[in-house]
Amino acid sequence: MERVWLNRAMHAGFFLLLAASASRLLVRHALDRQTLVSLADAGLLALVYAAGVLLWDKLGRTGRLWWLGVVVALWLVLVELAPSFAWCAIPLLYLCLRLLSLKMTLVAAAVLTIAVIVAQISLSDRFDPSLVLAPIAVAAMTIVIFWELRKVGVMQERERLSREIHDTLAQGLTSQRMLLQAADRVWESDPGQARAYVRTAIEAAGENLDEARRFVADLGPAPLAQRSLEEALAAMNPEFRVEGAAYPLDDRTQAVLLRVAQGALANAREHAQASRVIVTLSYLDGEVTLDVYDNGVGFDQAVSRPGRGYGLRAMRDRLGEVGGTLTVESAPGEGTAVAARIPT
Repeated sequence: MERVWLNRAMHAGFFLLLAASASRLLVRHALDRQTLVSLADAGLLALVYAAGVLLWDKLGRTGRLWWLGVVVALWLVLVELAPSFAWCAIPLLYLCLRLLSLKMTLVAAAVLTIAVIVAQISLSDRFDPSLVLAPIAVAAMTIVIFWELRKVGVMQERERLSREIHDTLAQGLTSQRMLLQAADRVWESDPGQARAYVRTAIEAAGENLDEARRFVADLGPAPLAQRSLEEALAAMNPEFRVEGAAYPLDDRTQAVLLRVAQGALANAREHAQASRVIVTLSYLDGEVTLDVYDNGVGFDQAVSRPGRGYGLRAMRDRLGEVGGTLTVESAPGEGTAVAARIPT
């Protein structure tokens, strides 16, 4: 999972450190040949780095690796010419963590750290153990922090995909299975009805494919691409009601409400054996609520059953991301009511 804000911060940090190092060079040294060569190398490094950032998507994985190699090579030459440019090592280490395996990152970190240590020693008038220990400590902390951030990002992306699969693909596949089973039952007695079931299943498969493409690309739900939230909810369930005066909701709130409705309806179809499901969207002062009630078999909330409950947990996670809450009321033989609330 790409953390856009972190990538931008590191890119900005690289250019700021490059500019700071260049200004230090100009203030502390005469404008001689070595200074001009150093500034030329710094300018070339800035251009190559900027080109890689702007062409990131077009470069592909192999292109990015070559770009990283050129950037690091230019920086190593620059640090040899002007040791103060060693400050740029941290954003470069982040790039290595972003593009390389852990093993290769450790190798790159060793090269960068040695270059920083040599630069620190060359800038100092006497040897001090901190010149060696400090760069090693900074590199170690940077690797641990950024690697943990990467792991967290991967886990968040897995959680997002699992929620999307549960609320879209699993629901769609369940509907297709039911339609195909119905077609199989009437295949000989009523071929026309069987074909109608199959055509509906084909349409559901197309919608599922569209949803899969959108959530892999981290886009909004397909039903909201061309329709309002109310229209999308009405298309999902015949008994849909709107209460209160409607007001605009942000895209994320609409997406969460739609996914919660999909999850609740999927649970009602798969587990509740309900003959009636009512969906109500209510616009209240300060909050919007979504209620899904079914008259099915219900369940005992005090009893945990293996393999059950993921859908409710996914709903709570979604709502938690927008400051919302989920309430579930059910009892054996008395149906189930799911209520989602999001502050507006």
